[in-house]
Amino acid sequence: MEKIVVVLASRNRKKAREMADLLDLPHVELTSVADFPGIPAVEETGATFTENATLKACAVARATGRWTLADDSGLAVDVLHGAPGVYSARYAGPAANDERNNERLLAELRDVPDDRRGAQFVCCLAVAGPDGAVRAQVEGRCRGRLLHAPRGHNGFGYDPLFWIPEYRLTFAELGPVAKGALSHRARAFAKMRPQLAALLQVGT
Repeated sequence: MEKIVVVLASRNRKKAREMADLLDLPHVELTSVADFPGIPAVEETGATFTENATLKACAVARATGRWTLADDSGLAVDVLHGAPGVYSARYAGPAANDERNNERLLAELRDVPDDRRGAQFVCCLAVAGPDGAVRAQVEGRCRGRLLHAPRGHNGFGYDPLFWIPEYRLTFAELGPVAKGALSHRARAFAKMRPQLAALLQVGT
């Protein structure tokens, strides 16, 4: 069977690798939108993760003429009323990176006690067909608590601050197998995998 190309609507190489590992469908070749020069970045103007994932999937599918999978994900902190939310990747402003985002979050939670540091990672996935129409949408969530200082060197983003009580480890301390079973993204992909397989008419 000829490989079916699915474009991942992300230029984040770490995220793209994680998404490819989680999807793992036979007869499907995953490629990043970064491999298509000239396609402009999609402006994430949605008010929710689902809206942003859908915007990215549809825009990249129309630009490439291929099946496209997009995610929008981030951290929602209880005491911050869901922030940083859809602004997770740029929480520290125009020059945001993982370190600066974590520093801002820790500063805002400086006086918040442990029992009020609850948070959840949220991942929304959207698939668009080559015509740019949405074909599937799913969501995954993972609850945890935010530490007062980063721990661990795996993962990316807010992983070093996000502590899983059941394991007494942060996402950045967990190995890829454990994180691949627990994470918001893993849970979203577990829902998306059979839907995408059906859309592409490939086995799981």
